[in-house]
Amino acid sequence: MAILVTGGTGYIGSHTVVELHQQGLEVIIVDNLSNSKTVVLDKIETISGKRPIFIEADIRDSQALDDIFSEYNIDAVIHFAGLKAVGESVAQPLRYYDNNVVGSLRLLESMAKAKVHNIIFSSSATVYGSPERLPIDEDCALRTTNPYGTNKLQIEQMMGDLCTSDQNWSVVALRYFNPVGAHSSGLIGEDPSGIPNNLMPFITQVASGLREQLSVFGNDYDTPDGSGIRDYIHVVDLAIGHVKALAMFKQSIGFNAINLGTGNGYSVLEMVESFERVNQLKIPYQISPRRPGDIASCYAQPDKAYAVMGWQAEKGLDQMMKDAWHWQSKNPKGYQ
Repeated sequence: MAILVTGGTGYIGSHTVVELHQQGLEVIIVDNLSNSKTVVLDKIETISGKRPIFIEADIRDSQALDDIFSEYNIDAVIHFAGLKAVGESVAQPLRYYDNNVVGSLRLLESMAKAKVHNIIFSSSATVYGSPERLPIDEDCALRTTNPYGTNKLQIEQMMGDLCTSDQNWSVVALRYFNPVGAHSSGLIGEDPSGIPNNLMPFITQVASGLREQLSVFGNDYDTPDGSGIRDYIHVVDLAIGHVKALAMFKQSIGFNAINLGTGNGYSVLEMVESFERVNQLKIPYQISPRRPGDIASCYAQPDKAYAVMGWQAEKGLDQMMKDAWHWQSKNPKGYQ
């Protein structure tokens, strides 16, 4: 099989490409490098012994996509490409709708022309908004609280409508919870541009001295210690989930939404304590105001993933902390 991976040089994309290579699959990456670097290709090759085909292009460029589908015999698409910061989406909603929703529309149009009907979509637990119940299962109400989450939901709805209109389509929307950690080699990991929007890279950058202290956004949530609770999942477990999802395309399945999480929730302050304990480091922090669009608690009911594709998270919190610091300590300035 040949798999087209949009956003394949990014954090989750690069880890997934490694897992695809380890299954003997051919990979073509298309990425505009807006939040990643080509040196990632060297790292993927070092880990897997195989270099993916790379095309620098934007998924909003229909002609570029048409050319890719014409040149390569693609069996399925894994769609990661997209902007992904909640706070930034609140401040720049039009940019997010253009990049994420319009980009996905152009991708689906090119797939339709090429008669490639299998796609795994990088969705998010943000589609559940402020969840109606915990843990969150796939039948929970979909009600977003920020433009980023709304982007993900609209793309899911577009893909669902496509499956309704044409039974040839098979879509797996993987609703991620909070990816953290890095490949055990320390060669690839999370390297955000500018100030990190996610907790884990902020913790590791404080630990490495790049930043003075961590900001804990809110200590007055309705949680045991007042800080927000999330379901953190090791990025390698997440990557393996995409490989497992490919097997679902052996039959036409229409639209299928699946949570990828551990089922365990940890607060921000618990994450800090765990990182300090595992890595024997101190993380100074300050309490800051809540961020717009954030919610108190969010963790998965992940049973469907095991039932339909035999996947469950294998790596625990200590491993996430160890691997995240291994990456950061080996690469204090990221891929630079």
